[in-house]
Formats: sequence, structure tokens, C-alpha cells
Amino acid sequence: MTGVTIVEQYTEPVAFHAEGPVWSPSWGGLRCVDMFAGDVLSIGADRSVARRHVGSIAAAVRPRRSGGAVIAVERGFVLEATDGSLTALPEVWNDPSLRMNEGGCDPQGRFYCGSIAYDQAPGRASVYRLDADGSVTHLFGDVTCSNGIDWSPDGRTAYYVDSATRCIDAFDYDASAGLAGRRTLVAIADGIPDGLTVDAEGYVWVALYAGSAVHRYRPDGTLDGVVELPVSQVTACTFGGENLDQLFITTSRENLPDDVQPEAGSIFHCTPGVRGRAALPFAG
Repeated sequence: MTGVTIVEQYTEPVAFHAEGPVWSPSWGGLRCVDMFAGDVLSIGADRSVARRHVGSIAAAVRPRRSGGAVIAVERGFVLEATDGSLTALPEVWNDPSLRMNEGGCDPQGRFYCGSIAYDQAPGRASVYRLDADGSVTHLFGDVTCSNGIDWSPDGRTAYYVDSATRCIDAFDYDASAGLAGRRTLVAIADGIPDGLTVDAEGYVWVALYAGSAVHRYRPDGTLDGVVELPVSQVTACTFGGENLDQLFITTSRENLPDDVQPEAGSIFHCTPGVRGRAALPFAG
């Protein structure tokens, strides 16, 4: 993909702050979160939307290998079983001024999720890893707004966004050693990098909050393509559909007056001519 792609609106406005779209055949399609409502949304093949409340915050959702989902909530994690029952794991912290924000799974099935301070104070947030046995590891701090994370197809590189830096960073990744060698892949001037996904060719797609677009970057950081949206607050993106050839994009009404951008809070989609990869599931 090189050039500009225009999206179509996939749903009506379904959320105040839609985030973290993920496609999984085990769910029968697409899910995302309405973060500040504390809801997980399931979008049917007919584009209908079912809503499930999981807590005061629903920060991120990923499929489980055993079926169901792992969900990041305000200060920790909830496991959804195949029968739909929810089991809350112990809170990761008890400070009410912090909340979870976004996450994703590594090739080994461990769920990484980062936090943010409610007042977005610089450096107060961290990134954590939830393992299959339910244990949680603090990986690193000095984060302001932890956002998208995903891995290259060969599993050797992780891409990560702390939105306050306005950069996509890359880490060397090893299953035993974890994340190392952090460096800037690309600095972004025309929006705030938010959620991201990596396609089957190893290119990085990032949503630009306050940027009305999704950008596609080559692994060397070169801009390769742009998806333009009619709303400004673009939050995250994922590939889905039977052939993983559709790009689904979530948007937000946060910070917008009621009479501005009526499509904000909708899910959009396009067929950009490349394929994504199946979502990496949680092993627990």
C-alpha cells in the first residue's frame, strides 16, 4: 500500500471513547471497548452492537487460547470464560489516580498492558505483563500515556507507543529476555500516536488521535500510506474479516462538542490491499 485510502463508516456512533478493536473468529468477529463506560462491545456480522459492562474502565480486550477473553480494567485484569462468566484477578495497584489504558499479547501469549494517570501527569505510568499463571510483572515505568503495542511477524521486534512522546518506539524482543534496546522508529508531527497493529508484511499501522488518520510505516520508519478519516479523534486499528484484509478503526467523541463531528464514536473500515495477522491470544 502506497498512497491515500478513504474509509467508510462501518457502524453508527456506538461509543464515547471506542478503543482497542480486535478481531477473533472465537468471538465471531470484532470487539472493542467503550473505555470510560467500562463496556466491551461486540459487533455482529450484521453490524449490530452488543454491550457488556465489565467495570468502571474497560481498557483493552484480547482473546484467550482457551476461549473467552482477557480484559484490562481500571487497576487490573478480568478473565472471561467461554460461558461468559467473569473472574477478577487481584488489583495490580490501589492508587485511584491511575488506570489501565491499552495492551496486547506477545507471541508467547503474555498480556502486556500499560497505565496512565487520570490527570496525565508526566512519567507516572508504567507497563505491566500478565502471565498465564495470573502473575503480574512490572516491566518499566517513566511512562505518561501507555498506548499501542504489537509484535513483528518474526516475533523479534515489538512496537510501542507512549503517546506523550509523539513517537513509535521499537524494542528488540526475546521470549526469555523480554524487551530491550528501545529506540525511536518514527517521530510523528501531525497527530498523537495511539493504538497500533502490525500487518502480515511487518508494516506498522498507527491511529493518530487529533490527526484524522491512520498511518502505515515500513519497518525502517518510512511513511508508506495514509488512511484518511472524517473525524479527528482516531484511537486504534486492527485487521479483521474472514481473510484479515479489512482494516477496522475506532474513534472517539472525547473533547468534542455535541454538535461537532457527528460520526465520531463510530467504527470505520476500509480494504487497504494488504492483510493483517490473527490477533495474538492470551495463554491463560
